[in-house]
Amino acid sequence: MSSSTAPPRNTLPVSSFEVEKAQADAAAKRAGLSLHPSIYIIVWMICSNSTILFNKWLLDRNFRYPIILTCWHLIFATGLTQVLSRTTSLLDGRHKVKMTGRVYLRAVVPIGVCYCGSLVFSNIVYMYLSVAYIQMLKSVAPCTVLLIGYFLGTQHPTLRTWINVLVITLGVAITSVGELQFSMAGFIYQMLGIIFEGTRLTMIQVLLSGDDFKMDPLVSLYYFAPVCAVMNCTVALFTELPSFKMEDLWQTGIGMLFLNAGVASTLNIASVFLIGKTSSLVLVLAGILKAILLVVLSVIIWGTPIAPLQILGYGIALGGLTVYSLGWDQMKTLTIAGVAYTRAFVSEEGRMSPLMRRSVIVFVSVIFMFFLMSHMFPAGAIPEPGQ
Repeated sequence: MSSSTAPPRNTLPVSSFEVEKAQADAAAKRAGLSLHPSIYIIVWMICSNSTILFNKWLLDRNFRYPIILTCWHLIFATGLTQVLSRTTSLLDGRHKVKMTGRVYLRAVVPIGVCYCGSLVFSNIVYMYLSVAYIQMLKSVAPCTVLLIGYFLGTQHPTLRTWINVLVITLGVAITSVGELQFSMAGFIYQMLGIIFEGTRLTMIQVLLSGDDFKMDPLVSLYYFAPVCAVMNCTVALFTELPSFKMEDLWQTGIGMLFLNAGVASTLNIASVFLIGKTSSLVLVLAGILKAILLVVLSVIIWGTPIAPLQILGYGIALGGLTVYSLGWDQMKTLTIAGVAYTRAFVSEEGRMSPLMRRSVIVFVSVIFMFFLMSHMFPAGAIPEPGQ
C-alpha cells in the first residue's frame, strides 16, 4: 500500500555520466592537477594496458593463483582507499553519498557479489586464452549489458540497436572461428566474467537510482573493495588456498606483488581524472583505441598468432561497437569533422603540410619500433628475469 506521506525508499543510483563526470572533475580539482586532456588519456591507456599485461605475465610465471591474486588486489585497494580518504581530497566525494547500513546490505553487498565474480573470472581466463583474443571477446560486453537489461526491464532497445548487437555478435563469432589457440574452458570463463559484469552494471541501475548515490571510480572502489575482498578470500579459502605453495610466493617476490597491486590501483585513480577531464565521446573512442593497442602489444610480446579471419571479425565487432556506442548521428558528425581535419593537414597546393610530415614520421617510427620488437622477441620468447 502506497501513501503520499510514505518515507522515501533507500535506493542506489542509476549510472549517469554527467554526475560521475562532475564528481570526478571536482576530485581532480581538489587534487590540484590540471593537464591537457590528452595526457590523462595516455596515462589511463598506459595504466589499463599495463595492469592487464602485468596480470597475464604474473599468471604465466610461477604465481598461477588468479583468485588469490584478485584477493590481493582488493585487499591492497581497501587499504589504499582508506589511506587516501584520510590523507588526500581525492575521496571527498564519498561525503555526498548517503550510505547507510541498510543500503550497504541491500545494494552494495549484492552488487559486490557480481563484482567479485567479474574480477575472478576475468583473471582466471588469462590461464587459458591470449590477451589478444580476450580483448576481442570483450567487444560483446555492451551487448550482454543490453540483453540483461532487456530481460530485467531496464532497457528498451530499438530495431536499429538490435541490428548493432547482431553485427557485434557476428564479428565476435567470426573472431572465435579464426582463433588458433581456442580453449572452450577459457571461452566459458570469459563469458561468465562478462555476464557477471553486465549483471553488476544492471543492478546498479536497478538498486542505485538517485543522485545521492552516484560515485566516481575511486569512491566506488572505497565502498566495494572491502566486501569484494571478503568474498574473494572466502572463495580462495576453498579453491586455491589448499594447493597454495609458499615457494611460489617467494619465487614471484613480495615486491613484485606490491608493484602489481600498485599498478592496478593506479588505474582507478587515472580513471577519476580521465572522466573528470574528458567527454563521454572521448571515453568511447579512447576505449576502442586502447583495446586495439592491447591486441597489438599482445602480438608483439607473446608472439600471439592472429589469423586473417580474426582481423576481419574483430574489425566487424569494433565497427558495430562504435556505432552502438556513439549512434549514427554522432558518427556522421565525426566523419565530417574528420574530413575537415584531414584537409587542414594538406596545403592548398596538394602537398603535405609540416604538421602532416611530422605526423607521418612519427607513425612510421612507431611501426618500425613494433616490427623491431617483434624480431627481438620472436614467438613470444620473452626472457625470464635472471636469464
